[in-house]
Amino acid sequence: MPSLANRIDSKSFVDALGLRAFTLFKQKKFAVFFFFSMFLGAALQLTNAYGDTYLHDFKNIPEYENLLAVKYPAIIMSISQISETLFILAIPFFLRKFGIKYVMLLSMLAWVLRFGLFAFADPAGGLWMIILSCIVYGMAFDFFNISGSLFMETQIDASIRGSAQGLFMMMVNGFGALFGSFTSGLIIDKFFTYADHSKDWQGIWITFASYALVLAVIFPFIFKYKHNRAEESAIKAMSH
Repeated sequence: MPSLANRIDSKSFVDALGLRAFTLFKQKKFAVFFFFSMFLGAALQLTNAYGDTYLHDFKNIPEYENLLAVKYPAIIMSISQISETLFILAIPFFLRKFGIKYVMLLSMLAWVLRFGLFAFADPAGGLWMIILSCIVYGMAFDFFNISGSLFMETQIDASIRGSAQGLFMMMVNGFGALFGSFTSGLIIDKFFTYADHSKDWQGIWITFASYALVLAVIFPFIFKYKHNRAEESAIKAMSH
């Protein structure tokens, strides 16, 4: 039987590494939240990995090759970063109006719109869809990340809150990015890449949009969460 000193040393070691947050997986609502964080992290990886490449590939179509969006896709994609900044300012309003759970759901629906608009856009007559997709990105990115962080802040004991926030970020930007990169690469190579190495971008974006839609449909039914006073207090604090 381990001595008291060994048990204390073991506990200190676990706390030092921030591993105690992993015990949250024993509770269904946190397990569901962390897995959806990973799946939304995968969606973020999809847009980061393929957004510029998608616009660059239009140069292979003569009628589009000299257009601004094709020659300088970074300029168009930078709208996403501007949108990200602006939607941060809107989050307190949406949190007061809908609460954490439904702000997360709005993020998933925004990913559907983000990918869906790319599927039917082009750099000429469909440029407005590319721009709107970049604007929607701000909602897709900010709403889940900030509402998710607020969920951690209001639902978890202060003693492990810091490590829990770190676990949330790891699920989004670590496991989620890895899952998104690996899985999307396999799917695109197998189903959406032609013999000449060109890609069926419409099929790719429709697949990604369908992926986000499945998440949005499932999420409200399995993520059981209700407003509480801590959430209301945190939202009020954000508003000031």
